[in-house]
Amino acid sequence: MNNNTLRRVEQACTHLVDSREQVTFTTVAARTGLARTTLYRNQRLRAVVEEHRARQAEARTLTRLTSEIAHLRAALEAVAATVRRHEEQLRKLERRPTTGSA
Repeated sequence: MNNNTLRRVEQACTHLVDSREQVTFTTVAARTGLARTTLYRNQRLRAVVEEHRARQAEARTLTRLTSEIAHLRAALEAVAATVRRHEEQLRKLERRPTTGSA
């Protein structure tokens, strides 16, 4: 197996995921022109297909989506806290009397 074959399998899997089509050995074989047995027997190719299948399945679970939403909410709350802190610092700076020599 050469790098070109590996790249073709990667691209086929990525295209299937992006187009929301099912990633299966059959669909990858059809897109790449490789035999399914080649995809199954070659450990590197098989790993690529199985990794994309797992990611695709994982992305569709409600638990995964709930986890992502919780993570994004926490990140947004952290950004909001930083913005509030910066706004408070700006208000304090604006209230300070200017000292300088004229």
